[in-house]
Amino acid sequence: MAIVVDRDTRLVVQGITGREGSFHATRNLRYGTNVVAGVTPSKGGMDVEGIPVFDTVREAVAETSPNTAMVFVPARFAADAIYEAVDAGIETVICITEGLPAHDMLRVYNHVRPRGVTLIGPNCPGVLSPGKANVGIIPAEIFSEGSVGLVSRSGTLTYQIGHELTQLGIGQSTIVGIGGDPVVGSSFVDVLARFEADPETELVVMVGEIGGAEEEKAAAFIDEEMSTPVVAYIAGFTAPPGKTMGHAGAIISGSAGTARAKKEALEAHGVRVGTNPTEAARLAAETVGARTA
Repeated sequence: MAIVVDRDTRLVVQGITGREGSFHATRNLRYGTNVVAGVTPSKGGMDVEGIPVFDTVREAVAETSPNTAMVFVPARFAADAIYEAVDAGIETVICITEGLPAHDMLRVYNHVRPRGVTLIGPNCPGVLSPGKANVGIIPAEIFSEGSVGLVSRSGTLTYQIGHELTQLGIGQSTIVGIGGDPVVGSSFVDVLARFEADPETELVVMVGEIGGAEEEKAAAFIDEEMSTPVVAYIAGFTAPPGKTMGHAGAIISGSAGTARAKKEALEAHGVRVGTNPTEAARLAAETVGARTA
């Protein structure tokens, strides 16, 4: 069993005729994801490697019944693309686009949340369930099927840890990149709750970074609500205060949001924290080994 995307995923790609949209839509298709449609206004009637293109998401839904949307629309139009997908009845929206203004995302969040729609991103690498479906830009070839879930604010660090797990012979159930912006559609807690409910996920690796308080909230949730073990890695131990480190949400305010503070909060709630990606992968391997011994 996977979370967010699986063999039942029917994907519509918004912005499919753009360079990035077409490249990753066809890459996801070749992986085995059921890409049923694309959407680009005024490009309806075209196709991208056999994927039919429609002018609107509503038309795509009527003709091909997608249940998941991937947004590759330029930042100034991306919020409207999310609204369009949700209002057309799409259940899961994965927004890869970066650069959405925080105020736009606040409005999107408040529109999406009451409707029960799953929103991942923006500014995220997407979601991969190895052997089942890939929706986004995650390099699926370095992952393998298994029982370890990964959730991260950083795409590239997730790739590294996932690859190291694979090299250790440990596969993954689902990899979720929630995005590095200050406002995202799904938090660590949201994704951890779904992993907790997944009987095939036996361990979760959480990759956090400096800025905000999401890792601290996750630490309390893990302690109070989870029986599935969690190990973690926090990026940014050497980050200078007051600096953003790649992601808009990765900024320290005073003494809050530092990597050390997050590490201490997680460890206080029983979560083992690696000091680098390799150590986090080894901690995960040790935990899996201990559970199966």
